[in-house]
Amino acid sequence: MSKKSKYVADENRYKKMNYRRTGNSGLLLPELSLGLWHNFGENDDFKNARNLLKCAFDNGITHFDLANNYGPPYGSAETTFGKILKKDFSGYRDELIISSKAGYDMWPGPYGNYGSKKYLISSLDQSLKRMKLDYVDIFYHHRPDENTPLEETMGALDLIVRQGKALYIGLSNYRPDRAAEAFTILEDLGTPCLIHQPRYSLFDRWIEDGLLDLLGNSGVGTICFSPLAQGMLTNKYINGLPKDSRAVKDGRYLKTDKVLEMLPKIKALNEIAESRKQNLAQMAISWILKDDRITSVLIGASKTSQILDSLKATENTTFSDEELTKINAVL
Repeated sequence: MSKKSKYVADENRYKKMNYRRTGNSGLLLPELSLGLWHNFGENDDFKNARNLLKCAFDNGITHFDLANNYGPPYGSAETTFGKILKKDFSGYRDELIISSKAGYDMWPGPYGNYGSKKYLISSLDQSLKRMKLDYVDIFYHHRPDENTPLEETMGALDLIVRQGKALYIGLSNYRPDRAAEAFTILEDLGTPCLIHQPRYSLFDRWIEDGLLDLLGNSGVGTICFSPLAQGMLTNKYINGLPKDSRAVKDGRYLKTDKVLEMLPKIKALNEIAESRKQNLAQMAISWILKDDRITSVLIGASKTSQILDSLKATENTTFSDEELTKINAVL
């Protein structure tokens, strides 16, 4: 381990987490993974970022999920992560699953977006430099690109694995038909898709219309992001709109009107959660994990207490028929 670091991981960490096999592969992922979309940017508290990663790893969360444009500014989350990795985790690389993605706007000009071979390979090269890594464990195409032949995009992912820059590849935000085409191409190339990363929550169930069945039947893992619907599926908004909430401070991803519209459902779901001896956030995560086609749930956190709270969701992922009927009635 690096002499610069005084951090020693909790040796009992793996007893605190459940792990699930990723599709038909040999890779196990923790039921909870930590996403670095927020709170790891250039202007965020570096000490807090370190504490978040250490808390996660000490509790068996071995998977850290990034993307080229996480920040802000773009790239800064990977830079922050690279610094913390060197300082605190250099002796634990073989115990970590590190993922990154490319597909959204990253740099100016015609080569910094979408799904071309030029963009994907250049982007991953940049990500590896920012994180000071030789390879990532999983590299995703972040979104489908209708203007680039699917064969080109999948061929780039296959090449990345053959070059040793990623161990596995995945897709994110692909709809069922496009995902099925991609899986076939990748199988023919000899680099099967390991995992798909869609948005999924009690309030956003689009993957139930074909995608979950496709993933289960294809032996592809599923890791879900935004399980708390940008914070709506927490106790944060039950009594109104806090001034420090995301809906009030930053309306790009969650608007106050949407929160107010969903408030009756939020309150009703909270009552069901309380009857299960869970808070709303815990029940929302447990509800996703009840399906054995789900490999892992991506959580975000600004405080270590939020990670510790989310961990309790893994203690009860069983729902009675009566509970599921009540939940569906609310939704």
